[in-house]
Amino acid sequence: MSSELGYMEYVADQMSDAGKITYRKMFGEYGVYCNGKIVALVCDNQLFVKPTERGKSFIGQITEAPPYPGAKPYLLIQEQCDDREWLSELIRRTHDELPPPKPKKKSKKK
Repeated sequence: MSSELGYMEYVADQMSDAGKITYRKMFGEYGVYCNGKIVALVCDNQLFVKPTERGKSFIGQITEAPPYPGAKPYLLIQEQCDDREWLSELIRRTHDELPPPKPKKKSKKK
């Protein structure tokens, strides 16, 4: 089942205090970016945040699950999606710990 745009828009709005939130459709699901870094995935209308030490310590008791079959476990965020301040803080902490995105390679001209 693919995620609904309405759910993605809701989640993006809820975390918008963390920075510039954007998202990109990927195979029927969504990649979520904060200030250009991918910080989460939305799959099957569920939010999966990239695991970081700062994120885990902020959450406390965590639930981990793979966002899709064969994926590494992410932090599954459920009821807390409705808490704008909490979710923005989690995304801010996650963003701050993740490395900057790697520069895209320029394609070779033939």
